Amino acid sequence: MKNLISKILLFIPILWMGCDSLEDKKGRFLLKGNKKMEEKDPKTALGFYEEAIALDSNFSDAYYNKGMAHLQLNQLEPAIQDFSKAIQKNPKAVDAVFQRGLAYLDLGANYNAKEDASRMVSESPSDWRSYFLVGLTEEKLKNYPSALQSFQKASELAPKNSDLLVNQATIYFYQKEYVAAMNLLEKAEGINPLEPNLHNLRSMIYFEEKNYQGAVQAVEKAITLDNRQAYFYNNHGLYLLYLNQLEEGLTLINQSLAMDSKNPFALRNKGIYYTLTGDKVSALSYLEELSVSHPDMDLVKEYLAKARAL
Repeated sequence: MKNLISKILLFIPILWMGCDSLEDKKGRFLLKGNKKMEEKDPKTALGFYEEAIALDSNFSDAYYNKGMAHLQLNQLEPAIQDFSKAIQKNPKAVDAVFQRGLAYLDLGANYNAKEDASRMVSESPSDWRSYFLVGLTEEKLKNYPSALQSFQKASELAPKNSDLLVNQATIYFYQKEYVAAMNLLEKAEGINPLEPNLHNLRSMIYFEEKNYQGAVQAVEKAITLDNRQAYFYNNHGLYLLYLNQLEEGLTLINQSLAMDSKNPFALRNKGIYYTLTGDKVSALSYLEELSVSHPDMDLVKEYLAKARAL
């Protein structure tokens, strides 16, 4: 009797699973993947999304979520491929268009991003993200007036979004309109004082105004709020160089490079450090290469001339 009950108990779930619809099965794999994403395990999540797609090759949501998992793993090209699949399966997948546009920007494919931005404005004119993506694209292309106009339009649609004010302030910073930038940062801080990027940008403005101590205080606040951003540490290191705290500055610049070894601004700052310490050979090894690869980067020409004069 006991063996018979065991067989019945084992058989029931098999029958139940056999009655599962395709929608139920693929939906469960999608949910399992989402759970792994919440647990910050995108690698395992990819496997579940692939299982869902294996059951339904037209499952747009699974392609989209798979793309998001690739983004978490900093795998831009596979992410773009999955977002493109999601859009192919569902042309109204606005989220996929938006994320693909952002991924294109990160990859340096600015004109591809511009196409996605134009598509979003055409298909979703009331979505603030449409104009945000346009703004980011125009910023990358250094079309600053157009970028500013787009960020302002996005802010009209999402007035409580402090990031959009920081984006506008960034454009004013590029245009050396520091008062306008600071005013927007104050407004953004009133909405969200815990936004790290606004404090970092404020530090950059202080630096340009030669208020190096103020720059240090502002970037330290940014790092307190988000200690995962390599460029915060790099900026902090640069400011310390200008306060003649050379070794402390180098430590932070090296910390930045450990997080992002290809950051040209950190490589520039190492060149500045070696110039300030009188190491001509090391300084030139950084600054001469940057003068070719990034000829318009701030401070490169200035410190290259100083290094050559050592």
